[in-house]
Amino acid sequence: MTELLTDQLRLMAEHFPEETAYIDVTTDEGITFADWDRESDRLAHGLIDAGVTKGDRVAVFLPAEEALRWIVAYAAVHKAGAVAVPTNTRLAPRELEYVLAHAGAVVAFTGGAASEALARLRGSLPDLRLAVVTDTGEAKEGCVSWGEFGEAGASVQVPLDGEDIADIMYTSGTTGRPKGVVVRHCNVAMMPNGLPQWSGDGWLHASPMFTFAGIASVYNPMKLGMTGLYQPRFDAAQWIEVVEKRRPAAVFLVPAMAQLLISHARFADSDLSSIRLASLGSAPLPPDTLRRLQDKMAGAWVSNNWGMTEAGSSFCVMPPEEATKRVGSVGKPVPPVEFRIVDDSGDQLPAGQVGELLVSQPGRHREYFNDPEATAETWRDGWLHTGDLAYLDEDGFLYIVGRKKEMIIRGGNNIYTADIEAVIYEHADVQEAAVAGIPHTVLGEDVAAWVVTVPGSKLDAEQLRAFLGERLADYKVPRTIVFVDELPRNATGKVVKHELVASYQKG
Repeated sequence: MTELLTDQLRLMAEHFPEETAYIDVTTDEGITFADWDRESDRLAHGLIDAGVTKGDRVAVFLPAEEALRWIVAYAAVHKAGAVAVPTNTRLAPRELEYVLAHAGAVVAFTGGAASEALARLRGSLPDLRLAVVTDTGEAKEGCVSWGEFGEAGASVQVPLDGEDIADIMYTSGTTGRPKGVVVRHCNVAMMPNGLPQWSGDGWLHASPMFTFAGIASVYNPMKLGMTGLYQPRFDAAQWIEVVEKRRPAAVFLVPAMAQLLISHARFADSDLSSIRLASLGSAPLPPDTLRRLQDKMAGAWVSNNWGMTEAGSSFCVMPPEEATKRVGSVGKPVPPVEFRIVDDSGDQLPAGQVGELLVSQPGRHREYFNDPEATAETWRDGWLHTGDLAYLDEDGFLYIVGRKKEMIIRGGNNIYTADIEAVIYEHADVQEAAVAGIPHTVLGEDVAAWVVTVPGSKLDAEQLRAFLGERLADYKVPRTIVFVDELPRNATGKVVKHELVASYQKG
């Protein structure tokens, strides 16, 4: 019988009913396992009474500030046997309309500004029958308030098996329309269910709940006997204050957050000694940033990880004893997962050579929802074609270089943007940086960098080029350097480089 995420919640509610399961660290509001289980049962009854049947899609379109309701709604969808569609609250109206229409969502949990955005699109979403809204106020047609939806009753779980769809995760890709990655109950979890020894230690994260990293941080803490600590909007100063106050044992950061932390004035004298595990992921991490975090959290296992929504719960592990020896690596795959590096012809490359990363994950295949052509292109002959440029060392440790589409070909020379970004980050006056190719009439492409400096810096382009010239081959040094106040990012924190290039081309 397939283990469901909701089985883990019921287990915790039975054995640790009054323990605090999750806390919003901005408001200090929390929820116990008993309340989480009871409230999600109520909402599940509401969905069933509203005509939602097994396999129907239900959007969870709640703002970050509604995290505690987000996790309750997410559990309710699965208890009702429906498919959760975690929906990006930063989507433009056209993008939101596309996602909800493509998924065929019949109900949406929403609130705040998200409910207003949804209300404007209701007329163009014929499948969407009902919106459950957290706001209190005058009820609108086709809406019901959170507090009035469903009635308290017995524990509920519509029967499901492993091949039933649990979630449709829409990728936040930097180009093109989002694609819905099908996540089945047999491969939704990174960790198995089980009754843990309860410690109450905290697991702090700030990733949007609708991302793969965000969802992983909903159930994984409880499986380790830990309380989930959530920061709805990442702020480096507040993050440090939360760590010093609540003393979490584990934290998750994306590289952009890590860079903001090490650039903050409080980082040097902050007390981060409670942290035993610091996991980083979602994008390449500059080696210098990782070294600074490892130096600061000397007693912790600090490692960068690799993962992507399409790969699901296949992941790398960096052994603690290797974390400081192989800076830049994201670890080795956990069997039965396999990695392969191939060239443009699909031929396997030897250790040390850069090519596209392919992933084999027997029994955990995923696909794109209602998109057979994209599925066939991405998953071929049992291998997921990730689009990531990477290499394996002699011992099988993986190093991510960048995205295949982010390789710049300048006068016949292949240049990987992550290599240049890593060196730019070594400059003490740099807070954030992004490198991309721009059109060049002679070379085809040239190298450009967009840089955010630390407050008070007087760094100019000539100084930065001189710094890079001492550390990079001359053809890799950006001839165009643009200083900006901030970098455009999508909801998962990844820099949207095509916006930078488009802005540059407009002049």
